[in-house]
Amino acid sequence: MLYDALYARQSIEKQDSISVESQLAYCQYETHGAPFLTYTDRGFSGKDTHRPGFTQMMNDVQAGKIRRVIVYKLDRISRSILDFANMMEQFQTFHVEFVSSTEKFDTSTPIGRAMLHICIVFAQLERETIQKRVSDAYYARCRLGLYMGGRIPYGFQLADTVLQGIHTSCYVPVPEEAQQILLVYRLYADPDRSLADVVHYLENHHIAKHRGRPWNTARLSELLRNPIYVKADPSVRHFFQKRGAVICNPPEDFIGTNGCYFYREKQEARSSASALAPGQKNARKGFLVLAPHEGIVPADLWLACQNPRSPCQPLTSCCFPDTPSCPVRGSASDAPG
Repeated sequence: MLYDALYARQSIEKQDSISVESQLAYCQYETHGAPFLTYTDRGFSGKDTHRPGFTQMMNDVQAGKIRRVIVYKLDRISRSILDFANMMEQFQTFHVEFVSSTEKFDTSTPIGRAMLHICIVFAQLERETIQKRVSDAYYARCRLGLYMGGRIPYGFQLADTVLQGIHTSCYVPVPEEAQQILLVYRLYADPDRSLADVVHYLENHHIAKHRGRPWNTARLSELLRNPIYVKADPSVRHFFQKRGAVICNPPEDFIGTNGCYFYREKQEARSSASALAPGQKNARKGFLVLAPHEGIVPADLWLACQNPRSPCQPLTSCCFPDTPSCPVRGSASDAPG
């Protein structure tokens, strides 16, 4: 048997607030004698859907018990257009009609369906607005040089710190691994050496494995392209600025001490994890930020390893691998680790 679901909510009992019982009476009138189940939430706000009565009703909808949901007013079931649209999508999936008793909102009628489509349009607008706020907040934190998560690059470990009054984390060099990184850069700075030559050198001299895994050209390439290792001075700033990157720190901050984050801008990071090939002149849609950690590789040595080789190896951005929870991430703190 299918039932009508009568839903009522009252956040606070006040004299000018219609009671749950009165709401249910209005809803019952719309059933015209059909069998019904009641779901109530007392003392819960309509700002979200985290309500026991609402949750039980939606479970019954998904179980195929409900043919129609009836409320006293739209705001009794939700005050969020986004939540309302999501709920209506579920109702459509399970062929459940929706009726607002006092507002004559009925999805079984053409006018009701038209109003539903309008609500969905505004819900999409709300979704995109929320996404933009999240994206803007993410990039604001990036530009402050805050730690944004991801796999810890080889040569570093994490330590707690406070940056501009914000509790965050920063990288701290691991001495033994830092020495290996310096060796790799010194070897590759020789223009006659290829990545394969460096791998063979490490193997022949029994250099410790890369965190338990053998060294290979892919891991070395990521390590050598990652500006997180450089002790950034004015020459590094000029290197990125010349290629069109936005520099977030003033020139006087580049004193040859700190490493760098290089981020791809929002839309570009979706299409490619790489930021810039050494032979390319263009780094538009990317920005360079001084990181709070101390770099490992002197600027002149790091820059020497950015000279074009054949084939060209692109520099990477300093975030992490692309993911659905964050559509704008690149891959530079995804250096070997």
